[in-house]
Amino acid sequence: MNVMMKRLNFSEDDFASKLNSLLNRDETLESGVEALVAEVIGNVVENGDKALFDYTQKFDHFDVEARGLEVRPARMQQALENIQPKQREALEYAVQRVRAYHEKQIAESWSYTEADGTLLGQKVTPMKRVGLYVPGGKATYPSSVIMNAVPAKVAGVKELIMVSPTPNGEFNDMVLAAALMSGVDRVFRIGGAQAIAALAHGTKTIPPVDKITGPGNIFVATAKKQVFGKVGIDMIAGPSEVLVIADESVDSDWVAMDLFAQAEHDEIAQSILLTQSELVAERVQQSIDKLLPTMERAEIIQKSLKRNGAIVIANSRDEVVSIADDIAAEHLEIFTEDADSLANDISNAGAIFIGPYSAESLGDYCAGPNHVLPTAGAARFSSPLGVYDFQKRTSMIKVSRAGAQSIGKHASTLARGESLTAHARSAEYRLDNTE
Repeated sequence: MNVMMKRLNFSEDDFASKLNSLLNRDETLESGVEALVAEVIGNVVENGDKALFDYTQKFDHFDVEARGLEVRPARMQQALENIQPKQREALEYAVQRVRAYHEKQIAESWSYTEADGTLLGQKVTPMKRVGLYVPGGKATYPSSVIMNAVPAKVAGVKELIMVSPTPNGEFNDMVLAAALMSGVDRVFRIGGAQAIAALAHGTKTIPPVDKITGPGNIFVATAKKQVFGKVGIDMIAGPSEVLVIADESVDSDWVAMDLFAQAEHDEIAQSILLTQSELVAERVQQSIDKLLPTMERAEIIQKSLKRNGAIVIANSRDEVVSIADDIAAEHLEIFTEDADSLANDISNAGAIFIGPYSAESLGDYCAGPNHVLPTAGAARFSSPLGVYDFQKRTSMIKVSRAGAQSIGKHASTLARGESLTAHARSAEYRLDNTE
C-alpha cells in the first residue's frame, strides 16, 4: 500500500492555480440538507420537547419519556469512577494545562477620565449561559469537551449546557468525566440539528443559551449557520488540515507520521509538506511508503493524502513565507533550523508548532492552547477559540457637562451633515449656549 503525493513547484507558471485548486475543499451541501435542517429547527420551535423526544427516539433509539433527556449528576460522578486511573490522570493533566493557558487570556474592564470629567471605558462581562455540542455515537472526544468548556468557565460563564447524541441512551464515560472535570453544569442526551435548535430557541427541558460552540457533522454545522443571529456561534469549522515546513534537519519519518496524524481524521482532511529541498521531498515520500502499511487507519490516510495531500517545493525562504501565508493553515508545523525566525515572519496560521518536538497532536490534547482553530484559510482573519469568545465588551460613556459642550458641538455639525436633525437637536439641548 502506497500513495504518491502530488508535487507542486513555485517555479511553475500555473503554481497559483494549482495551489488554489488544492486548497479548495469546500464540501458541496448534499441536496436538501439546508431545507431538512430548516424543517427540523421549525419543528423544535413549534413543538418543543415533543419534537426532541420524537427525533431522539428515531435516531438514538431510547425511550426519552422513561429515561429523560438530562444526565443526572450521579451518572457523571459514576463515569469518573469508571474510567481507568491513567485516563483520569490524563484528563486532569489536560484540564490543568488548558486552564492555566486560558487564564492568561482574561480581559479586564477599563476606563479613563478626560480633563473635563468625561469618563469613557469598556465593561467586560461573561455570557450567562453557553451551549456546548459534543459529537457522540462511535465518536469519543473528551478533548473537545475540555477545549470548549474550560475557556468558557475561565471567562466566568454562569451556566454551561452540554448536548451530545447517545445511541441507546448511553454516554461514553470519558466524555462525561471530562465534562465533570471541566465544569459543565448540565448534560443532555440529544444531538443533531434538533439539539442546536433547542439550545438556540429553548424548550421546556433545555434552556436557551447565548452562544453555541463545538464541532459536529454537516447537519450540525448547517443548523449553527441557520440559528446564527438568534445566538452566537464559535465558527463553522471545515475539514482538518496541517502544513509542515521542513528542511534536512528533521527526521523524515517524523514528518510522515505528522502528515498521517492529520490525514487519519477522514478522507477530506489535508496534509501538505512545504520545503525548499528536493531531497527532503524524496525522503518524506519514502517514509510515507514505508510507514503507511503499518497504520491502523491506512485506508483513510491513503485516500486523504491522494485526494488532498501535496508536497510543495519553494525556491527561497521568502517563497516559503509567502506560500504559508497564502495557505493560512489550521495547524502549521515548522521543523527547520531557523524555526523560531520563520514562525515570527509567518502571519497566517491557526496554531504554530515550532521545532521537531512540537508535534501537532500534543496541541490536540494537552499542550494548553485551544485546538478549536480556524480552517480553510480563515486564519487570515480569525483566531483560535478562547476566553474572549465567552466575554462581551460593552462601551461605557459618561459625559460631563463640560464635555457635552465640545462633543455636542461637533456631534451637532456631523448630524446636520447627515440630515438627522433630531440627532443634532438632542446634542444641542445639552449645550449651555446654543447659537
